[in-house]
Amino acid sequence: MSLVLTWGARTSVVRIARMAGQYAKPRSKPTEMHEGKEILSYRGDNVNGFDPNDRQADPERLLGAYFHSAATLNYVRTLLDSGFADLHSPSNWNLDHVRSDDVRREYQDVVSHLTDSLDFMRVVDASSTTNAALQSVDFFVSHESLLLDYEASLTRKLLSPSTKQKEWYNTGAHFLWIGDRTRQPDGAHIEYIRGIQNPVGLKVGPTTDPDGLVAILNRINPKKEIGKVTLITRFGADSVEKYLPAHIAAVRKSGHIPVWVCDPMHGNTKSATGGIKTRHFVDIIAELSQTFRVHKDCDSKLNGVHFELTGDSVTECVGGSMDLKDTDLSTNYQTYCDPRLNYEQSLDVAFLIAKYYQKERKNKVFPSL
Repeated sequence: MSLVLTWGARTSVVRIARMAGQYAKPRSKPTEMHEGKEILSYRGDNVNGFDPNDRQADPERLLGAYFHSAATLNYVRTLLDSGFADLHSPSNWNLDHVRSDDVRREYQDVVSHLTDSLDFMRVVDASSTTNAALQSVDFFVSHESLLLDYEASLTRKLLSPSTKQKEWYNTGAHFLWIGDRTRQPDGAHIEYIRGIQNPVGLKVGPTTDPDGLVAILNRINPKKEIGKVTLITRFGADSVEKYLPAHIAAVRKSGHIPVWVCDPMHGNTKSATGGIKTRHFVDIIAELSQTFRVHKDCDSKLNGVHFELTGDSVTECVGGSMDLKDTDLSTNYQTYCDPRLNYEQSLDVAFLIAKYYQKERKNKVFPSL
């Protein structure tokens, strides 16, 4: 995905994965109904089990979360050290999943330009095996700062590379964020996040008051460091134009310069036949497209995107070039929490964003996704 995005946007891509720590889930209600009985809500594997008979909170699960986080990080390191991301290795671009001939031709055009560029670099020796940028990638991990006792146990005072003084850092992730349910200005989560030097994120949704957002920014980033805070907007496909302009205006007036990221996943969850949670690919692309447009209209810039995805061929989201239907969801529905884009749908998004930037460069007008 990042290679396609780098080619399309003509800019470097910072890769941040929500992994190695995302084992807790915020819930709106402490309990839920199951087969006529009220039981405790599932709060993620480091709190309780998904099985209705395993809902009692167990602190031993926190140790399990730490073990799985460490194992995940070691696995990622092994992949990168083994040349998994080396551009000298040939890539197999399989577009057989794309059902539309026109869409497949568009995707193939992107792939052909990419492979031609890589071949040219090899010919002129620009892709020398000594070029570290072509052999591996920088890869960062993140999760929601939700269980504060767990986060505090992984917080250390370390030497800051910029100030050369000891500062507090969360060593369990490079990047942490505050969710929609825990961003109270006087709450414990904001108090914790303002005390660490990690780059941090803040989810912004329809319930976020613009003035309240500025108050939180002033609290967690009083020095107004550029890029210290990432604002992750999640409005839903029908609400971007209603809420985002006011948030952009308030933040600009305050003097803060955040990183703006669009999360087109969380505001577009729906129920399919049988009550299964799903998301429609068309809604995801609609929110992303509208966010691009609003930022452009407000003389702002969208800096990143946030997707829930997996490299597996799951069937949890409807649509995409595979043309998945509601009736296909039961084929390989694996998630315990939120529905994810599968490998093919994730590539769909990357190709669409790449084409967007390509059209923008050629036409100098706002294109559609």
